[in-house]
Formats: sequence, C-alpha cells, structure tokens
Amino acid sequence: MSAAEAPLPAVEVVRSLFAAYLAQDRPAMERLLADDFVFTSPHDDHLGKDAFLTRCFPTADRFRSYELLDTVPVGDGEVFVRYAYELVGGGHHRNVEVLTVRDGRIAETQVYFGGSFPPG
Repeated sequence: MSAAEAPLPAVEVVRSLFAAYLAQDRPAMERLLADDFVFTSPHDDHLGKDAFLTRCFPTADRFRSYELLDTVPVGDGEVFVRYAYELVGGGHHRNVEVLTVRDGRIAETQVYFGGSFPPG
C-alpha cells in the first residue's frame, strides 16, 4: 500500500465519522463504517451496520449544539471520545464513546451516556 493509499489515522477517521453524522451525510457514513460494524449503547444492544443506519444515524436534528471535547487514541485502533451537546428541547449533556478503527473504517462503537451538565 502506498502512502497515498494508507488509511487515515484512527483519530481522523473518528472525527470524519462525527462530521458525517452531524452533516447527515449518509454516503460518507456508509464508507466510514466497516461491513461488520457493531454499535452498542445503553439503548442499543449490538446493532449491526444496517440497523444503526436506520435507527441511530438520522437523529442529528435533535441537537442544538454539539462539540467534540476530547478525541484521544487509547489503544490498538481504539479512540476515546468525549463530547458535549445541547438538545433542541433543552438540556446540556456529555457522553463518552470508545470507537475501534480497523483498516481505516469504524468497526465498533461503544457509547456510555453521561449526565446533565450546566451550560458552558
């Protein structure tokens, strides 16, 4: 594989994933997710790629604001992400995710919901 064909660093893949989600760019999201992608959160137990794209992907319109606070590589292809958001209906929250990047694509997302936080 040449340098021009080398996959993006894991942190950049994760940032691209969040950008595709917020922009609701489904073709970009589909390219970023591995075929065997798995998504788990307190509300979703090991959703596959198709179920994730149907159930979770089209939800960005519920956010008034959204900010990645930390995007840190933590292991072999794993990236820790902490973000803050405000919902359109009110409320400020923070969540944490651990995403696994394999061959330049997201193979797994594990979401850990945080609590409410004051603005700022």
